[in-house]
Amino acid sequence: MVGGAYIVVTEIPVLSRLLEPGAQLTAATLYVDALILSVVLFFGSIVLGLAWQFTVPRLLSLAIKPDRVYPLYGLQYSLHRMIARMTNIKFFGWLFGDSSYIVHYLRFLGYDLSKVVQTGSNFGTHVQHESPYLTTVGSGTMVADGLSVMNAEFSGTSFRVSRAVIGPRSFLGNNIAYPAGGRTGENTLLATKVMIPLDGEVREGTGLLGAPCFEVPRTVERDTRFDHLRTGEEFRRNLAAKDRYNRRTMAFWLFLRWVHAFVLTVCGLATLDVFGAIGPLVIALYLAIALAFTGCYFTLSERLITRFRPLEPKICSIYDPYFWWHERLWKVPEQYLKLFSGTPYKTLLWRMLGVRVGKRVFDDGAGLTERSLTTIGDFCTLNQGSTIQCHSQEDGTFKSDHIVLGTGCTLGVNALVHYGVTMGDHAQLAADAFLMKGEEVPAHARWVGNPAAEARGNAYQPAALNGSPQHGRPAPGRG
Repeated sequence: MVGGAYIVVTEIPVLSRLLEPGAQLTAATLYVDALILSVVLFFGSIVLGLAWQFTVPRLLSLAIKPDRVYPLYGLQYSLHRMIARMTNIKFFGWLFGDSSYIVHYLRFLGYDLSKVVQTGSNFGTHVQHESPYLTTVGSGTMVADGLSVMNAEFSGTSFRVSRAVIGPRSFLGNNIAYPAGGRTGENTLLATKVMIPLDGEVREGTGLLGAPCFEVPRTVERDTRFDHLRTGEEFRRNLAAKDRYNRRTMAFWLFLRWVHAFVLTVCGLATLDVFGAIGPLVIALYLAIALAFTGCYFTLSERLITRFRPLEPKICSIYDPYFWWHERLWKVPEQYLKLFSGTPYKTLLWRMLGVRVGKRVFDDGAGLTERSLTTIGDFCTLNQGSTIQCHSQEDGTFKSDHIVLGTGCTLGVNALVHYGVTMGDHAQLAADAFLMKGEEVPAHARWVGNPAAEARGNAYQPAALNGSPQHGRPAPGRG
């Protein structure tokens, strides 16, 4: 960032004076120039980024024909990778997701969305794909979050891209990888982390859960209590009100992100001003200040939204103003937290965000969607990609509840814990497992699978962690 700022400063005459000898860090011109530079770079990059996304990848895609086999690492392979990178910019999903505007963004990007039935929450903030031009989502379908559309198939020597079709009037939960050729059709519930079937009959009018998947009811009675809010004149009023609230949320978070960019620009220009005197030391100082400021800034932003009060369990419609406010919390950027993964500072930030965290907790890259509804005991281990999700959204109903991890619990890589769960002391959840809502895991148990269940005959062995002898061999450091 400092190098980029240096190029911009030296090329813009009004800013080049910052590099002149005698420039003062306290001068008003420093802040005026930083204001101009941050506005141009921040908002200009948004406009240019959208224009680039909507045009250049579409032109590149003309060289790749669907269902045709191409050699691996050839020209088409390189173009395919470029298209995937250029059309999966997380910032825009974060900006437009959980609002009515995400469908327009995805349609301009290349998605075939058929006739859109607008709900105000058609897609979440995290939607990924390999080719937006070969992705079809049926009319009336809603996607919670974390959808990854897999349009490409690879072998050791070749690859091809194919169209992936998600049926109409369906609902997709969190963290679903949907492949081309998925055998699901109309009016299907695809539960969180479900494995999509690739053979057999097309599943319609049912629900799918687990890996491998099995059928469950499409809906339950408690999730239909708010259906009357999704039709008629009341729905139109609610949708208009939600759109107005979402626009304020988008503007609010764009402003906060720009303020963050402005402060870093001021620090960057100040670094350039004194670079000659101190050199690399001041760059190291700038990076340390930028990292600390970023963590504290976004943490304080979220706490101000919640007014430093913890969240409470809730069941409501997605057209309840509470849900719109809750969605606003999901807009808090997550990237800054990942910078601190694997360090003691990550748990410090969790505490600042309202998480009840015990001592000596190791977090290698976990995600917590509702911080103040989460309790993590002493000596817990949260592996990379593990998620503690204190909410669920099915069709038009939103539900949230507490999650409690006891002392010494371990969440495996990519494991997901749903709302209302309690894990006993020293319990383990295996890698990629899905611990469903309301489960109570006994102490010292090990649960595996999707949906997770206790692993019989493979009990948790606390001796392996506390250094006591096992299998007739002395513990390390003992005679």
